[in-house]
Amino acid sequence: MDKTYIFEGKTTNEAIEKGLSELKVSKNKVDIKVLETEDKRSFFSILTPRIVKVEIKLKEDVAEEKKTTKVSNITPEDKEKAKENLKAFLDEFISKLPTKDLKYELKEENDMIEVNIIGDDTGYLIGYRGEVLNSLQTIVTNIASKESHEKVRVLLNIGGYREKRKKDLEVLAMKIAGSVIKTRKSITLEPMSAYERKIIHTKLQENNKIKTYSVGEEPYRKVVVALK
Repeated sequence: MDKTYIFEGKTTNEAIEKGLSELKVSKNKVDIKVLETEDKRSFFSILTPRIVKVEIKLKEDVAEEKKTTKVSNITPEDKEKAKENLKAFLDEFISKLPTKDLKYELKEENDMIEVNIIGDDTGYLIGYRGEVLNSLQTIVTNIASKESHEKVRVLLNIGGYREKRKKDLEVLAMKIAGSVIKTRKSITLEPMSAYERKIIHTKLQENNKIKTYSVGEEPYRKVVVALK
């Protein structure tokens, strides 16, 4: 469901600009409805302070993007413990795999820990369209978070799959958008993770003929591409 906020100002533009500034979004990422304008003033209210109210609603793709990029409040101590837990798990996990030349890297990106497994013959760790990778993603996230007061955000990448998948999804998004514009019929994509849905939303958010939103419940949530 989209998030809705109310903002006030002395003019409509002031109220809107205040809302966009506080939400840290551009105007094309929200729906705006003026609730009270500066024009609706009676003779008896002319001496009262002028207040304009606007309702600003985040479009679903933006609300979802904010949700998936939410900054966690984990402490430095929790983050270090999370990395220790990840290293202990990965050392044992990789040692038991049939591929013997695998290595891993841990990198901090803002409040996210990125885990990159590197080596040849990693296809079985990725699976069909990343199904195995996404399952491993859930496991490493739980392991990283098990002694933390907040959920630790972890992004698992194996053999450069994330970069390749991102490019494939961006190409798919453009093809689907072209088809929707041509046929004037909406298209529902296959279920995707929140990370992959965000790629579709982001790629198409500047298209002034197309809108995207998500339907369904996890883990079967899907992106719908439709005409505005």
